[in-house]
Amino acid sequence: MICERMEKAFLEQINKELFSEYLYLSMKAYFANLNLNGFVNWMDVQVQEERAHAMGMFDYVLERGGKVELEAINKPQTSWNGPLDVFKAVLAHEQFITSSINALMDVAEETKDRAAMIFLNWYLKEQVEEEANVGNVLAQLELIGDDKNALFALDKELSTRTFVAPVIG
Repeated sequence: MICERMEKAFLEQINKELFSEYLYLSMKAYFANLNLNGFVNWMDVQVQEERAHAMGMFDYVLERGGKVELEAINKPQTSWNGPLDVFKAVLAHEQFITSSINALMDVAEETKDRAAMIFLNWYLKEQVEEEANVGNVLAQLELIGDDKNALFALDKELSTRTFVAPVIG
């Protein structure tokens, strides 16, 4: 059985993961309006990943005998000053999520919920990968600068990213 404090912390994180999905969906729409279909694809994969992350926690709370109560999701930002600005925002958001999952792990440690600690290890590892992935695209965008040909080449590269459903836990 999951304790009330741990359950509450998971519910807050589920909301953050669902907001992440919503934020990346907004970014996907932004890139669609710019006709950068590779960037659209990259964000679509992010949308699917964030939903999977939220649902992994959702299912975990239920599996531990907890009760899931969903809260409202905040409205995400809808406009940026170009692809570089978007990916700076993505990196900042992923760093925020990493910090939030670390805080969730702190609750698990404080409540001595070893099952939650084991479960959350996957998320911590995933965040390292997320930040590195975003950092790679951000570094390329910084190198590209105002070179439209390089931007279109990156757009083509990003169109090859595919979603692979994660095995969480």
